[in-house]
Amino acid sequence: MLNPTESLATAPMLSGSERLWATSVVRDLAFLLARANALSLAQANAAAATHGLKVRSYTVLAIAVSDTRPTQRELAEFLRLDPSQIVALVDELESRALVRREPDPSDRRANVVVATDEGRATYASAHATVADSERAIFAALSAEERTTLMEMLRRLAGAPDALSA
Repeated sequence: MLNPTESLATAPMLSGSERLWATSVVRDLAFLLARANALSLAQANAAAATHGLKVRSYTVLAIAVSDTRPTQRELAEFLRLDPSQIVALVDELESRALVRREPDPSDRRANVVVATDEGRATYASAHATVADSERAIFAALSAEERTTLMEMLRRLAGAPDALSA
């Protein structure tokens, strides 16, 4: 990155897209977070694909496996997705017999999403693969840095204080 007294004209010769790292955008937290997210998602999607999943369907399956019995509305709010996207994700997982919808005992107008035994087995296998992928993408960070990053991202993502630590 350029120091304040350098310009692109006086910067060392960089090739290809490397020269873009000399622009001011690399001091933009939103850009850096988005780029790191894009790289992480690409690697995680490749890992999840070996189990017939994408990150979003893997995430819904992971929540279903947790036995929290989320409603589709809760999933939409938590994942910051449109409810129609959740319907499509649950439809896909249900068509593969990985989850099922059950009536919500507290609101019969709503459905909760529950993992099947097949869903639990698929998740266990996919989780190991995705975790290996995550370790690879974050290998540039020490264990302490990964823990700190996780804590900071939880706060930024709005996790309740009791769950942020």
